[in-house]
Amino acid sequence: MAVLSNVRKLSSRKVAIYVRVSTHWQIDKDSLKVQEKELIVYCEMILGIKDYVVFNDPGYSAKNTDRPKYQEMMERIRSGEFTHLLVWKLDRISRNIIDFAMMSEELKQLGVTFVSKNEQFDTSTAMGEAMLQIIMVFAQFERKQTAERVTAVMLSRAEDGEWNGGRVPYGYLWDKEKKEFSINPEQAEAVNQMVQMYLEKQSLLYVARTLNANSIPTRTGAMWSPTSVRTILTNSWYIGQYTYNVHSDGKGYEKRDKSDWITVEHHHEPIMDEDTFYRIKFLLARNRRGGVPAGKTYVRKNIHIFSGLMECGVCGSNMISTTDRRRANGFQPSQYACSARRRKGTDCTNKYISDLTVGPFVLNYIANIIRASKTNSESTSPEVLERKLLRGPVFDNVDHVSPDAVQSLISSFSESGDAVEYRPLYAFTKVSKSTMALDKLEAKKRRLSTALARLNTLYLYDEQAMPEKDFILERTKIETQLSDIDKQIEAESGGSMVVDTKNSNFIKKASFYIMANKLIDDYYVDYESFVKSVDPDTLRGFITSVVSRIVATDGKIMSIKFKNGVTHQFTYKQ
Repeated sequence: MAVLSNVRKLSSRKVAIYVRVSTHWQIDKDSLKVQEKELIVYCEMILGIKDYVVFNDPGYSAKNTDRPKYQEMMERIRSGEFTHLLVWKLDRISRNIIDFAMMSEELKQLGVTFVSKNEQFDTSTAMGEAMLQIIMVFAQFERKQTAERVTAVMLSRAEDGEWNGGRVPYGYLWDKEKKEFSINPEQAEAVNQMVQMYLEKQSLLYVARTLNANSIPTRTGAMWSPTSVRTILTNSWYIGQYTYNVHSDGKGYEKRDKSDWITVEHHHEPIMDEDTFYRIKFLLARNRRGGVPAGKTYVRKNIHIFSGLMECGVCGSNMISTTDRRRANGFQPSQYACSARRRKGTDCTNKYISDLTVGPFVLNYIANIIRASKTNSESTSPEVLERKLLRGPVFDNVDHVSPDAVQSLISSFSESGDAVEYRPLYAFTKVSKSTMALDKLEAKKRRLSTALARLNTLYLYDEQAMPEKDFILERTKIETQLSDIDKQIEAESGGSMVVDTKNSNFIKKASFYIMANKLIDDYYVDYESFVKSVDPDTLRGFITSVVSRIVATDGKIMSIKFKNGVTHQFTYKQ
């Protein structure tokens, strides 16, 4: 019975013979007939199969598989008609290794043996299968390289502020020749109406219905929906920001880590000011289903503002964050306790500390630093500066700040000069073309600097990479471009270059947030009210961008280490 089964199996075998030449000269010289004849002989004598069909594609290139007989053959293979595919050489199928690999994988899934006469390639053998795997590896490599090259080009364009295409955002026009965006007046007015209506009613449904009732069209002519309104109101494009490489799946669902995003500030003229934009985002988050209704007490959703920053002042362990009891007004702070106390065999006695202690202390101290920087003069003494830093009831029990920290601030104020007057992060309506040009020049400078570094590395560590002459010419070209860009930057900035030291950078980051929220105009920052008025995620992001470590002992803040590396230690009154 086994012999009969094998006979039936052998007798059912059928070969698809594929023949292709790319030029009419080859056709005329009988190359096509020669291939066909030899493949038929190989099929009958070597494979032992007399049932075959020849598919001819004369005069077709192998750049792709868009060939009539090839497509017909593959359809018949998919239908189960053939057990073998026989070709003269591998390149008869395709010179595109990706196309070939895809075909090979499909044949494998269909159980069809692929045979190349001249290369002795037969996937029914172990060697043939090994060769296939090698080809697949190279195909994967090529596919990955191609994708990386495309991605690199797109990322490079985005970093330079160049638009990578796609649907033009509602409210804007795209000039293909100038490669610039401009505002569409009618659509921009509709966006402004959305903004005002939502700030007044805080209802996406109301906004959508009003737009439809007033016959204000969408780009496609469809009806406005709450989702389409939200999409516009939460898109940072409308504050002049171009953000690229946000989504990983290409469909707008899966977001990449924010560190992978490319953000270009001042890319185009904004329609919305930043303060309004972030206010709307906060309201949308607050009013989302399951959130707090408008007019009710805002309840913070267990976002531990200082999580990961707190250190036990007794044993040096990290302090873990938990949710404290809810207050009568609905506010629920966090509390931080030594993690070592939860482990057996430890005798740490440090007490927990609440947000209601940490928050007022840290925010008011930062606010005092900013206020001090604005009123500082060369004659300001360490004693006067210290009094400014400890201004406010939250510091009544603090005797003094570490002298080295005070002196560091004095030095940073002196170095910064006027540089402490920074543009608020969330507060601008329109940006000058000069500022936009500066951003683009800075981005181009970074790219050229990277290119120069790579060129130097390539020449120094790969002797075969390029001749010395080519290296010098290319290096000179890049250096000349860098020099020209430096001159343009100086011209655009009016010759005024801001010094951005580590110390002044700390002040810059802090002032962005605090000035934007008009906190430095108040004598004292009420932490609880402040947390209720801002997005907790935004507040935490701000704190972690400014502060590195906070040490607490028995309910008191003992020190704050800032991102500039300086630690401010506090001594309390007895």
